[in-house]
Amino acid sequence: MFDLRKGKKFPEIVAIANQKGGVGKTTSAINLGAALAQAGKRVLIIDMDPQGNASTGLGVDADRRRSSTREILSGDAEIGSSAVKTPMPGLFLIPSTTELHSADMAMAREKDRVYFLKKAFKKDGAGLRDFDFAFVDCPPSLNLLTVNALAAADSLLAPLQSEFFALEGLSQLILTMREIRSSVNPLLKLEGVVLTMYDARNNLSRMVESDARNTLKHLVYQTVIPRNVTLSEAPSYGQPVVVYDKRSRGALAYRSLASEFLKRREQKKNNS
Repeated sequence: MFDLRKGKKFPEIVAIANQKGGVGKTTSAINLGAALAQAGKRVLIIDMDPQGNASTGLGVDADRRRSSTREILSGDAEIGSSAVKTPMPGLFLIPSTTELHSADMAMAREKDRVYFLKKAFKKDGAGLRDFDFAFVDCPPSLNLLTVNALAAADSLLAPLQSEFFALEGLSQLILTMREIRSSVNPLLKLEGVVLTMYDARNNLSRMVESDARNTLKHLVYQTVIPRNVTLSEAPSYGQPVVVYDKRSRGALAYRSLASEFLKRREQKKNNS
């Protein structure tokens, strides 16, 4: 094991993960990152999903994805020089392509297969100094790409869909996080849980929220992300919702989440 930060300035690395698909993982990566950029932070999003939805949702076309996450993991490119500017000032992206599938399979044959992303961060410390946060958008499974993200991250942010069986899936993710802590990344912590696709008129949404808050207490963010049509529309225009429709309920929710995200860090700083 090695310390990424030894003698270097690094951004805070947050893995956004949930093994269940369709929970608002990529939507949260894009829009939390964009809202933080609007708040004056410099944010890097690393698209670790071979589907490349974060890349598409930020308006980075396939012809601009010359150096992708695959090249970062293989050591053929460095993070800093591969970061692509998005249309939003302060928000940058390491894009993904479908070729990332082959990187996942290639890593599986290597002895240090869980450390490829961490090594990429260590290799390119200088290229990361300008960023305050790096969000790793993980694929919707607990595969080797997700494990690489958790091995490199400071914390895990888990979107939790306000639907039946959601807490069961979250429990599995937390167990995986504990395994990662005991084996490859003892510093990994649970940043928090964000309730997504929330409908206050729906009894089930309220039940999931109540169960989550009773179980995880302060780890559940006060901000909830509502079901909102603009959150679904914005990616088709290659824009975060905070740009596409800044007055929408979805945009307001993600700006609130960004504010709470920063406030938590300020509180930890004051308490340390």
